[in-house]
Amino acid sequence: MSPGWIWTGVAIYVAVALVAAVWSRVGRAADMSDYFLGGRRMGGFVSAMSYSATTYSAFMMIGLAGLTYAGGVGALGFELLYLCGVTLVLVFGPRFWRVGKAYGYVTPTEMIGHRYGSAAAGTTTALASFVFLLPYAAVQLAGVGYLLSGMTGGAISFTAGTLVALVLAVVFAMIAGLRSVAWTDSLQSAVMMISATLVVIVVISQLGGVGSFLDSLSSDHPGALTVPGTGFFSFSTFLALTLPWIFFSISNPQVSQRLFTPGSMRDLRRMLIGFLIFGFVYTFVAVFWGFAARLEFPELEAADSATPTLLASDLVPAPLAIIVMIGVLAACVSTIDSIMLTLSSMVSRDVVGAARRSSERAQLMIGKLVIPVIGVLAYWFAHLQLDLIAVLSVSASAGLLVMVPPIVGAFFWRRGTAAGVITSVLVAGALVLVLEFSQVSLLGQGSGIWGLVVAVTIFVSVSLATSAPHERAAEFIRTSARRRSP
Repeated sequence: MSPGWIWTGVAIYVAVALVAAVWSRVGRAADMSDYFLGGRRMGGFVSAMSYSATTYSAFMMIGLAGLTYAGGVGALGFELLYLCGVTLVLVFGPRFWRVGKAYGYVTPTEMIGHRYGSAAAGTTTALASFVFLLPYAAVQLAGVGYLLSGMTGGAISFTAGTLVALVLAVVFAMIAGLRSVAWTDSLQSAVMMISATLVVIVVISQLGGVGSFLDSLSSDHPGALTVPGTGFFSFSTFLALTLPWIFFSISNPQVSQRLFTPGSMRDLRRMLIGFLIFGFVYTFVAVFWGFAARLEFPELEAADSATPTLLASDLVPAPLAIIVMIGVLAACVSTIDSIMLTLSSMVSRDVVGAARRSSERAQLMIGKLVIPVIGVLAYWFAHLQLDLIAVLSVSASAGLLVMVPPIVGAFFWRRGTAAGVITSVLVAGALVLVLEFSQVSLLGQGSGIWGLVVAVTIFVSVSLATSAPHERAAEFIRTSARRRSP
């Protein structure tokens, strides 16, 4: 496809998204809550669309499609289990929202520090989140690089693609914080869903309709419709990929932070329902996309090139291909800017703010300054061009599994202590890093499984051996369970 058409599509997207971002800027952000949480006044529809755009990123139309291409229908089961895991929000969402309103939390790690009575616990979990989320942000930049390069046969370089995504994410995040990100996310979610669905319909019709499509798939690639099928999805691989995704909604701070933002409990419920509908449809779209690439281009060297190759083919009309490209670009940018906001709020609130006891205004200034720094670090990481986006995404989430015990303990176990939090996060997090860098698979299981097992064991044992803040814990748990008016 001509680079000129690609750049034209990108320019139109940038212009429309910038208008939405600037339009959302009503007044000047007065404090951390206003800038990073939209003043805790986000409506149900905008919250749902923003939550969807933040969650579904390069992982879906590039990563999940690539995973389907490589491993078959097991990718569908993997992603549907993630959607089942989102039901954790039914349990934890109202609790996050209530304590956020009551105590004024800006970040999930601030919540952990306050609940366990230790600024060090908040700082430790914030730094651990930074270490594991940075690769996930880099994955989004790499997704745009692969997309634009693949669609133009290399005429637009990987570097140019990542730079486009980086600049857009930083600009959207800086304009008005979460308000601009949420409104651009809403626009981007609509583009993502409509364009991807239209293309799947067009491609399947080009291949003879649903019946012919599935018949061809079962006859030409029978392993694609069974598990483990081609052998990619062994039980241990499936478990290693799935477990981090089941807890994604509470372990990943850029997602759990959104539970602080709805204006009411009714808005929170609407956010969850809207996200589940969006996710269910988008999952099937991405999987069918991967199957279509498998049928038409069975010899691709890299599974992650399935989406760019299909978009550049004659199966997809050029105007529609450009719209889908914009949708994937939007998905990546929406996740990057959300991660930037979350990480910058953690650095300013839980690292610098905790160490210097700085004012709200100073923390806000630091948070804004950190945003482009995070972007540059993610850009550098993206240029390592590690293989298979879906696997790298899950590896990043595997590290964040070590946050699950402190979060569950915060709401349901009064004996949890700061020492248990700090020790479990440091030791289990270090174990995940060692296993990932060494590519060692203990007993055939992934790093996330061992990280979670070790984190639970250490958190419980160290907490039982140390003194817990009983009064603070009791008050926190009562507040989290207290019902408020909708």
